[in-house]
Amino acid sequence: MRYVTGGLVKALTGSASREAGGHGSLSQSNVSAEWLWYTFGLALTFILLMPVSSWAHGFAGKRFFPTTFRVEDPFVSDEFSVLFGHIKEPEGKTTEVEMEYSKRILPNLGISLGESYIHQDFLEGGSASGFGNLEVGLKYQFLTSEEHETILSVGTGIEIGGTGTRRIGAESFSVISAALFFGKGFGDLPESMNFLRPFAITGLVGANFPTRSKNVTINEEAEETEVERNPTTLTWGFTIQYNLQYLQSFVKDVGLGAPFNRMVIITEFPMETCMSADCKGQITGSVNPGIVWIGKYMQLGLAAEIPINTRTGKNVGVLGLVHFFLDDLFPKSLGRPIFP
Repeated sequence: MRYVTGGLVKALTGSASREAGGHGSLSQSNVSAEWLWYTFGLALTFILLMPVSSWAHGFAGKRFFPTTFRVEDPFVSDEFSVLFGHIKEPEGKTTEVEMEYSKRILPNLGISLGESYIHQDFLEGGSASGFGNLEVGLKYQFLTSEEHETILSVGTGIEIGGTGTRRIGAESFSVISAALFFGKGFGDLPESMNFLRPFAITGLVGANFPTRSKNVTINEEAEETEVERNPTTLTWGFTIQYNLQYLQSFVKDVGLGAPFNRMVIITEFPMETCMSADCKGQITGSVNPGIVWIGKYMQLGLAAEIPINTRTGKNVGVLGLVHFFLDDLFPKSLGRPIFP
């Protein structure tokens, strides 16, 4: 679920402020469980009322949009992904394994379940490991233009607070998200611009709402109350892709052999902007240059993860992707929509 937790984005770490003296409750919830289910019900009703059509996973005409690393896909499909991430920071090393399973309910409506396992080795000694919060997503692909190689989708999701391990940073509150996803290939450019036609872009823009505005912790020894804000955030990001298979098959045979004739060169730009007052306008994100290889039943990818500023991080990480096309592996069983 990459930059969209569960398919939709993780919230920024809240900025903390200290208030001298006083005692307060350990946590404050601003959103009730009834409001959570109301939001999901409204989103589900909206997408189910939209017109229905069907298409193969990730395709718009001759264009295939591969699964990327941190920016969520614009299409609905039956798939299983494992994303490996590793980075060394001044505080220590972090290794994360993210897993996502996506399943089509209808040909253009799918759900997703995501989970992550994190292991941290601290520079000063010791380690911590555990699971992140469970992520659940729902996505509706409402437009596919074969002529213009375009896909548009809407989605909603929730990171369910309290389902992960606190010692590795899993929060006790939930985050509700909604996003618009897009993909556009440039195969409709004129023939005079042939070598630009293998280019494509994908991306998303979405909002993330924590169900608790702040965490309040009491330090009785220091007689202080620590307040950690949980901000509302805006996720936005895009990828730039150059598809060598598209070049070879639909533009010009330049003599590429295996495995290069099935590769896509990708650079991702996953970003997140804080919208709350105490951190408004602050941006975190990365630039992730990489490459993916597309087979008949699976996809492999490798990328660097370069932070855009010190607020995001100080060192370069590495990402590895293993992705399975379940609709091609099991077209008559696990890989078909529940209601085809």
